[in-house]
Amino acid sequence: MAVRITTLSENTASRLGLLAEWGLSILVETDTTRVLLDTGLSISAAHNADAMRIDLSGIGKIVLSHGHPDHTGGLRDILRKTGEVEVIAHPHVWGKYIRPEGRRARYMGIPFCQAELESLGASFTITRNPVQISDEIMTTGEIPLTTEFEEVEFRNAYVEEDGNWLPDQLLDDQGLIIKTEVGLMVILGCAHRGIINTLRHAQKLTGEETIHTVVGGTHLMRCSEERLERTISALKEFGIVRLGVSHCTGFPAAARLAHGFGDIFFVNNAGTSLIWPEEEG
Repeated sequence: MAVRITTLSENTASRLGLLAEWGLSILVETDTTRVLLDTGLSISAAHNADAMRIDLSGIGKIVLSHGHPDHTGGLRDILRKTGEVEVIAHPHVWGKYIRPEGRRARYMGIPFCQAELESLGASFTITRNPVQISDEIMTTGEIPLTTEFEEVEFRNAYVEEDGNWLPDQLLDDQGLIIKTEVGLMVILGCAHRGIINTLRHAQKLTGEETIHTVVGGTHLMRCSEERLERTISALKEFGIVRLGVSHCTGFPAAARLAHGFGDIFFVNNAGTSLIWPEEEG
């Protein structure tokens, strides 16, 4: 099975003609399946797909890693290219708010109403559970907090559920898992629930211990020194072959990861394309 992972939108861009924008969108393609994880903040994912001559009309699924607008704001423009498509998301993707003390609440979920997106061809599958997209690809669903050092860090964030305001534990945070002959490839949105928690959950869901590739946001940009060191130590135990970080990792943490992982590390920005098996010459 061949796998291609192409980043359509990210905070930085790898070449002329591509837009950089705070957010993330990653296209996963295998021999039989095309899945888009997230849609960026606004126009960048759709623009960059055109610039890279990627036809989005054949995408079978869109998976939303969580509801924040920097991962869902490009959904309307993407749907105008895909037409009818299933969108897999968690129940919390809409009811998200930031409520700074002494200030009015600010909505932080998908920046479009569901009816408008459905009129553009979106068919929503709303679930907390993992979704098997194909024989090789699945979503993580909700990710349990199992490590001692990873916790959800998003200040003044709340989710509205059944008329109640609850502290947002970002239960909607999820990623994609691809099973290959060389091990798992895990695609992260923001890893709000922790990159190590996510990778261990992927192992448990699939029964596969080997993790070959990790790509996406790691949400280490404001983490403590202790958490960063423990994360690096835990990552090394997986024996990862390719580690590409994006978006919410932050430059200081990315530099530390680059130092710790050497040649297997790369910055996964807009325009980056990974192919397995690797093409020769």
